[in-house]
Amino acid sequence: MSAPTKTLHELAAALAAGTTSSVKLVEDALARIESYRGRGGAAYREVDAESALQAAHAGDQARQAGYVPSVLAGLPVSIKDLFDIRGQVTKAGSIALNNAAPATQDAAVVARLRQAGAILLGRTNMSEFAFSGLGLNPHYGTPRAPHDEDRVAGGSSSGAAVSVALGMAAAALGTDTGGSVRIPSAFCNLTGFKPTAHRVPLDGALPLSSSLDSIGPLAVSVACCAAFDAAISGQALDARPADLRGLRLYVTRDFVCSDMDDDVAQAFEDALQKLSQAGAVIVPFGFRELRELPRINASGGLAAAEAWTWHRKLLQAQGTCYDHRVAQRIRRGAEQSATDYIEILAARERLRAVAAERLRDADAWLMPTVAIKPPLVASIERDDDAFFAANGMVLRNTSVINFLDGCAVSLPTGAPGIGLSVCGLRDQDARVLQVAASAQLHAFM
Repeated sequence: MSAPTKTLHELAAALAAGTTSSVKLVEDALARIESYRGRGGAAYREVDAESALQAAHAGDQARQAGYVPSVLAGLPVSIKDLFDIRGQVTKAGSIALNNAAPATQDAAVVARLRQAGAILLGRTNMSEFAFSGLGLNPHYGTPRAPHDEDRVAGGSSSGAAVSVALGMAAAALGTDTGGSVRIPSAFCNLTGFKPTAHRVPLDGALPLSSSLDSIGPLAVSVACCAAFDAAISGQALDARPADLRGLRLYVTRDFVCSDMDDDVAQAFEDALQKLSQAGAVIVPFGFRELRELPRINASGGLAAAEAWTWHRKLLQAQGTCYDHRVAQRIRRGAEQSATDYIEILAARERLRAVAAERLRDADAWLMPTVAIKPPLVASIERDDDAFFAANGMVLRNTSVINFLDGCAVSLPTGAPGIGLSVCGLRDQDARVLQVAASAQLHAFM
């Protein structure tokens, strides 16, 4: 299976020209899914072939009648197993919810995708309850990086990334609490967009951390992500590529550039050089306060505290059904006091203020999406210490942006499994998309 080459806009143009149909696109995606699953692939937990084909037929008829609600109309997309789809049980990559009642209505973003005309192919696999950046799943299998199946695809939106990378969906709906869109996008050579959290409604999405959760797309290009974001957020941002000449792109070596794999460091330096040659100004700056984050989150941080609030009763009733590594991380929230939680919130506001001051004149902030290459599955599957060490490193850079309530795009650098993040602070989504689109066009195409 080759990597996808067509963007959402190219597929939409083919539909408009009549050189393909929604039914044909869905049939092709379903054939790829069947072939992939036949080889033991674990990207999808559940596939809705019959419903998808029915929707595709309806989409083709609507197009013939002149009704094309969005760029996504008639295009097959995958849905992370964290979102309610009416009539289905949302399992969140777990078996602890096997006996839960089916959803009575779609999640807000699923409803918006239907309104946009997208065709829902099925539910993608994920780290259980979205609580890992690696994508391991002992219940439904672990999706593998398409360029090296000995390595993880990244999490928690692991199946989402693989579904797009192997042409089993034109784009994917994911979530990002500490990097769960951007990490698998980097590991699977895709583009992933984590918007400012408040922009996309969380209704009908099973929560991990109400303070950090956000919803975003994994796709082939920045333009794809912008179109997908317009559908799920209800806001069509101006994502046209910015002129790179004179753009001030900030880089800090204090925290996010420490302890990188050699290949990641080289890819990052190559990216900076390409952007500089294209006319951007690389501006070094200091952000030593980020080194406080391990201490601030030493007790599990906001994610553990808020996950414990949601999971405590289910853990008591179905704890043996959980991946023990996920349960261990959630239970750390029980050890936090109200004072601990309040102090983390105060630290968050303090660091947000520091970031606003340091990045006041920046057009964007650049960092390696992940400091290390995709870990080998075998190295972390049976060794909990290795798992937690790798998980911490994989999440380190991306979680900075969630903590600061910012936004970011992860771009494929051309080096397998290595991404470049173009980052901004709260509500700087349009500018981040503009800079990322230009970088993708001029430096990485």
